[in-house]
Amino acid sequence: MTQAGSPAQTPPRKQNLALAALALGGFTIGTTEFATMGILTNIADGLGVSIPTAGHAITAYALGVVVGAPVIAVLTARMSRSTLVAWLMGAYAVANLMSALAPSMEVLILGRFIAGLPHGVFFGVGAVVGTAVVGQAKRGHAISMMLGGLTIANVVGVPLSSWVGTHLGWQAAFVIVGVLGFVALTALIALLPKVAPEPGANPRSELAALKNGRLWAMFLAAAIGFGGMFAVYSYVKPLVMFEAGMAESSVPFVLALFGLGMTAGTFFAGRLMDINVVRTVITGFITTSVSLVFLGVVGSNIPLILCALFAIGFTSQLLALPLQGLLMDLSPKAPSLGAALCHSALNTANANGAFLGGLFIAWEFGYRSLAWLGLGLTVLGFVLVLAFLPRKKPRDLEALIESAPTE
Repeated sequence: MTQAGSPAQTPPRKQNLALAALALGGFTIGTTEFATMGILTNIADGLGVSIPTAGHAITAYALGVVVGAPVIAVLTARMSRSTLVAWLMGAYAVANLMSALAPSMEVLILGRFIAGLPHGVFFGVGAVVGTAVVGQAKRGHAISMMLGGLTIANVVGVPLSSWVGTHLGWQAAFVIVGVLGFVALTALIALLPKVAPEPGANPRSELAALKNGRLWAMFLAAAIGFGGMFAVYSYVKPLVMFEAGMAESSVPFVLALFGLGMTAGTFFAGRLMDINVVRTVITGFITTSVSLVFLGVVGSNIPLILCALFAIGFTSQLLALPLQGLLMDLSPKAPSLGAALCHSALNTANANGAFLGGLFIAWEFGYRSLAWLGLGLTVLGFVLVLAFLPRKKPRDLEALIESAPTE
């Protein structure tokens, strides 16, 4: 079986095909994760609820990721990594078809929670599989390819879902994602090489990684700091419609622009991450803060708002990608758990951003206030990073790894 760090066992062509299959899985998950933002007003109208109430569907999905990521990662520690990835995608496809059948807001919230359960583990285990395929030296490239599928979803899948939700109903958007999930499942089964679990992996060894205090400090920093992006993106449709006066028909273009920023940021971050993980995290926090300030001061100027949204998409990935690498470094004996915890943290941020953003809207602070809410969350996360990272050169991760449990 292929082990991490043994890319020679996988020919280059098969490496690329394996990464493409993981990217397709990422595309599928990214489409449905962010599609809800693009059809939020359609869900609200269709189920007869307010926009902030419809936003609970976003929060429910995020909470599913938060719960599912660590629990499934621990319980499946002994399972083949490639087999587990396929099972997770199958479950994801079924859960999205179930969401499409929801007759009420309460049932939709439950469906989105269930759909979120496999998300974090898919990306966590997928990162381990991708690293095993190409080797540790190209870990950033492997993760950026998989997450590139997620961000490309924001260029193609999410705008398409928004269009479908507007013209065919929000249920149709979830049906499309469910079908796409089965296509991704077929590709994963056909193209992934066999990747064994970490030697000696078991639920106990996975849980041992949770004893590392610095791991939890970085988890908290990500859970708070990345909420800044989601405070804006969760309500991007009403933001551009009601703050900037753009027509609903222009929303797919706005979502695609945001997705282009995320995609460009993902591949750029992959290169930076292979050079220096911690420095890329710091860069991500700073640049995301600057982008949110930009959005907050541009007013209702449509060209500047679009520039700001592209910038937020770009800089957010300078943060998300290296955070996953950092959490993997902090759990060297349980990298699947570390990577899954990153997505659990990011979706805690998703829940935080969507919930707090909904409060700001309900309190009638205005949609532009979401930028300042986002800035506050991002700066708070950055403060935590600065407080808990060791006082070493950013390149040196030995101090981080020394604090990680070894058994």
